[in-house]
Amino acid sequence: MPVYVALALAVLTETIGTTALQASQQFTRLWPSVLVVVSYALSFYFMAVALKSLPVGIVYALWSGLGIVLISAMGYFIYGQKLDLPALLGLGLIIAGIAVIHLYSATTPH
Repeated sequence: MPVYVALALAVLTETIGTTALQASQQFTRLWPSVLVVVSYALSFYFMAVALKSLPVGIVYALWSGLGIVLISAMGYFIYGQKLDLPALLGLGLIIAGIAVIHLYSATTPH
């Protein structure tokens, strides 16, 4: 499996799991709770696959940064959670950091 496919799947499954965490209502609803556990397990599996080719710091930075941005979007669209200007600027800086790592770091394949 290509490293960035594994990393993308890790981010996607983590985003699903965190979105389901809100829906589980502190693990009081069965199916969202099951989805949390399965999604996080898959996320860690795909992250482990990515770690075969990339350094742990880079994998974690990309996984957590992209996850923050996607979870913020899901919170807005699914749960109606609003983001103010400082939050949007911070998310923009996270995206900029991810772009810098991907485009200019010698530790990632281009």
